[in-house]
Amino acid sequence: MEFIEELRSLKEQVKFEAKFDVGNDFQKVVIAGMGGSGIVGRIFQELYSDKPVYLVNDYNIPNFVGRDTLFIAVSYSGNTEETLSATRSAIKKRARVVAITSGGELAQIVDEKAIVPKGLQPRSGLGYMLMPIINTLAPQKRSTIEKTYMLLDRMDKDNTEMRAMAERINKSKGIPVIYGYFPFGAVAYRWKTQFNENAKVLAHSSSFPELNHNETMALSETYRKGGVFVIAFANTNDSRIAKRILWTQRLTKSRFELVKPKGTSTFERLFYLIHYGDYVSHHLSLLRKVDPTDISLIEQLKRSVSK
Repeated sequence: MEFIEELRSLKEQVKFEAKFDVGNDFQKVVIAGMGGSGIVGRIFQELYSDKPVYLVNDYNIPNFVGRDTLFIAVSYSGNTEETLSATRSAIKKRARVVAITSGGELAQIVDEKAIVPKGLQPRSGLGYMLMPIINTLAPQKRSTIEKTYMLLDRMDKDNTEMRAMAERINKSKGIPVIYGYFPFGAVAYRWKTQFNENAKVLAHSSSFPELNHNETMALSETYRKGGVFVIAFANTNDSRIAKRILWTQRLTKSRFELVKPKGTSTFERLFYLIHYGDYVSHHLSLLRKVDPTDISLIEQLKRSVSK
């Protein structure tokens, strides 16, 4: 499948109906995953607050994991070394373990799993991996799926705005700096990782209001200030964040490229921002003449450390 077709599949992915029957006996949620699979946990953590959600992006799990823990292992390939290690530990601790994967070893060691379609880059399967968690723990969030589908479809048909931003980034040769805010801080991080893997450029992400307590000083005084390209998600719901975005630009004498999330629900805005970043990074890869699917160094590193 061509990479552009992988991007366009996101609108179909939001309709993925897989879910788990986990009841409500658990007291906490742990989501384990790395890279394109791990971003799923980051995004869901901002959407859900009924119970504590802890993220594992490592080999090890917290000591508190036990019978009262819902442990969700997310690995597109099913063979992610760190996630397999964490999952085995959770099984030993008698946690309620479920998995989201396309197969691999993870599908062999976990009985209850949601099997997602194969053939994608893991980062391109975000919807398939995120929806089973939303369907299980926060089904009310999916109330605007049809509207979200139509919103993403329009972006697939016309993404000239995203291409124009990619052209400005390429012309500036600046390092993309992406600023988000709750509940889209993880989406800013998603943009960062998409720039890394798709366009093969370094990038940085942070979120309001936390960045106003540290990064604001650097934004004003950093080395090569002209060497960064700052993108901020515009906030139309919280006047306090909107005011911070405005005054951060004024006081640091910086200009932000503002991306206004479209949609009437958090679900719509979430996927709009995700898809927007996917397209910007894809267009930047084309402008830089790099293969967005090439992750050869990552694969080489995995083989090297597993010897």
